[in-house]
Amino acid sequence: MKVQIEELSPIEKKLSIEVENSRVTEELTRAYNALAKQVKLPGFRQGKVPRRILEQRYREQVEDEVIQRVMQSAWQEAAREHKVDAVAPPQVTNNSGLKADAPFTFEARVEVRPKVEAKDYQGLPLTRSDTKVEDKDVDDRLTQLRESMARLEPVEGRDTAQMGDFATVDYVATVDGKDFPGSKADDVTVELAAGELVESNVAALEGTKVGEAKELDYSFPADYRVEDVKGKTARFKFTVKGLKKKVIPELNDDFAKETGEAQSLEELRGKIRADLEQGKRNKAQGEERDALLKALIERNAFEVPKAMVERTIDNMLENRLRAMARMGMDPRQLNLDFNRLREDLREEATKEVKGALLIEAIAQKENIQASDADVEKKLEELAQEAKQDISVVRKYFKGPEERQGLSLRLREEKTIEFLKGQAKYS
Repeated sequence: MKVQIEELSPIEKKLSIEVENSRVTEELTRAYNALAKQVKLPGFRQGKVPRRILEQRYREQVEDEVIQRVMQSAWQEAAREHKVDAVAPPQVTNNSGLKADAPFTFEARVEVRPKVEAKDYQGLPLTRSDTKVEDKDVDDRLTQLRESMARLEPVEGRDTAQMGDFATVDYVATVDGKDFPGSKADDVTVELAAGELVESNVAALEGTKVGEAKELDYSFPADYRVEDVKGKTARFKFTVKGLKKKVIPELNDDFAKETGEAQSLEELRGKIRADLEQGKRNKAQGEERDALLKALIERNAFEVPKAMVERTIDNMLENRLRAMARMGMDPRQLNLDFNRLREDLREEATKEVKGALLIEAIAQKENIQASDADVEKKLEELAQEAKQDISVVRKYFKGPEERQGLSLRLREEKTIEFLKGQAKYS
């Protein structure tokens, strides 16, 4: 087999491949022998159909299959022998087909991993991130936690709605005197607070008594999801059936126990502070990584293969869809424009690909590796974060692919720490 390689660009090569006729002949013989065992033709026993008959009936089909098989095996052999670091399947072209007593030739264009030599990566500019947690931060988180654990209790001693109440209501509505989807509901809870009716805020019910009805007009937003009423004004009639008030738990040891996170308020404060500190550290690490990658990319210009960017976009989309699912959202019901989403992610994905290649190049140049001890330590950290037994985490990373992925992630983290150690802080 003869192979000529032409570098079309730093990220694309063209391989002109010539396969000897004897190899193609062997493949044709193998294909016709296999076909003869399967074909049943009148006048011939199965497996005894002459090849000339098979060629008359099935030549085009057999030759197409042989061409595909020969191109695939020859391409793989050529890529291995000539160390072509392909990042996607090749685009193959064959215009001549199979010719008797002549070699078979075809071309394969393929995107390849660029050869990146990282330069000028010492003294990258970096700003120190503030990771200090103030007492106010802890107090604010406690307030949020209390709000999230608030409960609704019936209002006693009065039957007139006040601002801040939660009212149980029935309602009917019309637009131009006609019903519309969602124009009627019973036993709905709304809040007497400023805001939009479509978000269950109905301040206009202030002063209404239980058992009374209140009518009001409401203009739906121009981008409202119900086509029949977007941008239109509806007439609502609310009937108040009951009143409730929000009761926020007191900030004490009982509240701490109720969260299930601590046995005392002091212990809860400590856990919240630790969580906030970890969150700030994680945010700072992300910001510092982004800043380092941005500076590296500015100092090291190179092209990246489209296939690597597309795969990165795929991963980003998958992660976002999983995040939506964890939040209880069904992406299939959101009418997402995936083409638009992909384009929105392209710049970020390109940065990630370039950054990963630069980090890899620096790690190789500086001989930065993740040892078995590093991997084991990381597994222990992951188990602690997930509050799981170390054996469970080890089982998840048991496969060679998963373990290699973790090792590469650790090598990147160590390389980032190396760059931070060489950075110029402001």
